[in-house]
Amino acid sequence: MRHRKTFTATLSAAAMVGVAAAAAPLTATAVPVNSHCGTEPGGNRASFVDHEQLTGELERIERTSKGTVDVEVVGQSHEGRDIYQARVGTGDTVILVQSQIHGNENHGTEALLSLLKEFGGNTAEARMVRENVTIVAIPRLNVDGAEHDTRQNAMSWADVVEAFPQLAGVEPAWNYRASVPGFDLNRDFNPDLDYVPQPEDFPGNSADTGWYITPEAQTVRDVYAGLEDEFGIVDYFVDLHNQWPCYSQEGTNNMSPLSISGRFIADPTEFGDWPNFDYDASRQANVAVYDALQGQGNSGFGHLTLYPQNINLPGTALGSFALRGSATVLFETSSNTQSDGQKRNGFLTKQVEIGLKGLITAVADGSVESLDPEDYEDIPTRVFHPAD
Repeated sequence: MRHRKTFTATLSAAAMVGVAAAAAPLTATAVPVNSHCGTEPGGNRASFVDHEQLTGELERIERTSKGTVDVEVVGQSHEGRDIYQARVGTGDTVILVQSQIHGNENHGTEALLSLLKEFGGNTAEARMVRENVTIVAIPRLNVDGAEHDTRQNAMSWADVVEAFPQLAGVEPAWNYRASVPGFDLNRDFNPDLDYVPQPEDFPGNSADTGWYITPEAQTVRDVYAGLEDEFGIVDYFVDLHNQWPCYSQEGTNNMSPLSISGRFIADPTEFGDWPNFDYDASRQANVAVYDALQGQGNSGFGHLTLYPQNINLPGTALGSFALRGSATVLFETSSNTQSDGQKRNGFLTKQVEIGLKGLITAVADGSVESLDPEDYEDIPTRVFHPAD
């Protein structure tokens, strides 16, 4: 397993990559017609697998790979749907990839299915990857939200109190939306994997840790803890998301179809003694993603940007697992409204596939270790482009 550098010093505000307040003016022709910056209604779900189709596709991948890709149920959602894990490879370095923690963010799931097929195959590259890394993928975490086409899961505060009676009478968690009802699962994480919800920790806030009150977050926690038992440190954690479709690269007319990031903790020392925290490893991992997409020429895949860096989100999976020593990578693909047509959805899925494969192969062949972490700071920042 790769030995980690320790990093416990406070990261100063001066080290942050800020988000630019304004971009260079964009002309109307700079916005691709099929980018749909709020100009078309959402609801195009036909491009993405539903739960039944996901189940069938994972079964096919396992069968056609002759078990090289091992699929198992690792948990159940609040409504009782199976949450799947797919595992491929036997290497000493582990890469945990999670997709669709928000139910209406689909592109990463499709990209993962494609990569599982590829890495379960018999090419020389697939064999090299399997020999050097172990890939553990949760292709769709928020299976209830995906079926209902909501960001949140499908769980009420009353359901939480039933599971944790000590929370009776406290104000609901800040990430709970009663109108759904459901929780933003990506605020329910804690670097302490043994944490038990306590009344004094509610309702909490976005700059604090979560609680593992949802069965979906508990599933990821249990998978992560099992990998720690097996590998010592979960070397890499990748979280596949979607963002609003209308961003551009700072100082250019290039619409950005993807933002990435390895920064979610402003000061790791605020959350206890986390000696394995390794910001440089996260930056190297993101540079590997960036380089893979930049290598696609003038395809448009190279127009990725940095997600805002002036954030502090220890209650996210990325923030909590970074504190435990994982190098972390966020993918934020454009268009979480699913307002794009089939061709554009194919492009958006393919960019995740290219970037994630670039990271995995760089880890497998060792080249990620030679990347300069400071190159991360040169990735263009993301700026908002309002819809015309």
